[in-house]
Amino acid sequence: MTDRIPIPRDPDNDHSTDAMTLRREFLRGRTGVGLTHLQQLSFEPGLTAGNIENLIGVAQVPVGLAGPLRIDGEHARGDFYIPLATTEGTLVASYSRGARVITESGGVKTTVVKTSMQRAPVFMFGDAPQARDFGQWLVTNFNGVRQAAEATTGYGQLVEIEQYNIGNLLYTRFNFTTGDAAGQNMTGKATYAACEWIRRSHPLHPEYMLSGAIDTDKKHSAMNLIRSRGRRVIAEVVIPAEILRRVMRVETSALFRARNIANAGAIQAGAAYNGPHAANGIAALFIATGQDAANVAECHAGITYAQYRDNGDYYWSVTLPSVIVGTRGGGTGLPTQQECLQILGCVGAGKADKLAEIVAAVVLAGDISLGCAVIAGDWVTSHERLGRNRPTS
Repeated sequence: MTDRIPIPRDPDNDHSTDAMTLRREFLRGRTGVGLTHLQQLSFEPGLTAGNIENLIGVAQVPVGLAGPLRIDGEHARGDFYIPLATTEGTLVASYSRGARVITESGGVKTTVVKTSMQRAPVFMFGDAPQARDFGQWLVTNFNGVRQAAEATTGYGQLVEIEQYNIGNLLYTRFNFTTGDAAGQNMTGKATYAACEWIRRSHPLHPEYMLSGAIDTDKKHSAMNLIRSRGRRVIAEVVIPAEILRRVMRVETSALFRARNIANAGAIQAGAAYNGPHAANGIAALFIATGQDAANVAECHAGITYAQYRDNGDYYWSVTLPSVIVGTRGGGTGLPTQQECLQILGCVGAGKADKLAEIVAAVVLAGDISLGCAVIAGDWVTSHERLGRNRPTS
């Protein structure tokens, strides 16, 4: 066993140029790797305090522009150019193609139907009747719980406490609105304060764990598919048959037949999403705009629903029950991410719902493009022409 060699840190200012240089030199000595590109920051490293530890540089991910994408939403309205950070060839071109279909069809309608962020503590008792009675006590004392929670935040509001009994345990889900923040840390702090108030105030002073795992943070779950987490957003468009035929070389009748076949396959596989690929656009947009990329695990889940209209037109909708985005906090304040948010007009107060609607619209654009490419035979050829498997000679 060799002695552990810790990564060097500066206790006075660990997000400085000197601290970064110290760690890069340390890494060079340990690995022999010279970090030429990682050190190419275009902003002061001190801006990353609170976003990262042991900073050595930045990862430069290419950002492409898709669009224009016409959105006729309750919060997002207009023609949007979408910054997508990705290393996957054809992705930006594909989303632009889907955006063209949507825009020529008059735009995508977007709606935020529910907003809630959860922390899910579990309370432990001697037997099931105690757990049941405690649940009634929570209902009676909701205002006291709410006041304790909301004392920790200027934005979060506790709106509901769900209850689920298992044996002598009461699992709960504390549901908050979180303003323009994604809100996981906000709700964690608020729920902890509420649980401490409950422990002091209830006659049994119940033991608890701050998360009983039914908030399923950064994990897909049927719970969140039904109950929602973050924002539940719907994007829908009616595509005229003529536009789909002209732009995509696909008939709406063939598209509807393929949708039914793919839906059956998704059910058989137990897929979290029955559309072509929500995660691609969400991940690229999240990286560009400073969202927590791990939330893609939750956000990509959803339901595609379609109708073949009597006149041959095609209604296509995407419902995403767990869109977790923020326009303040997290990585949204970093300079490059701020620029991408500015492109979308999503900087400032009251813009989180707008960003959530843009996410859903982008997912629909990508689904239209890939869904049609599979039918028209463009899926492989487009990757041959634009992607990493293109010929090199």
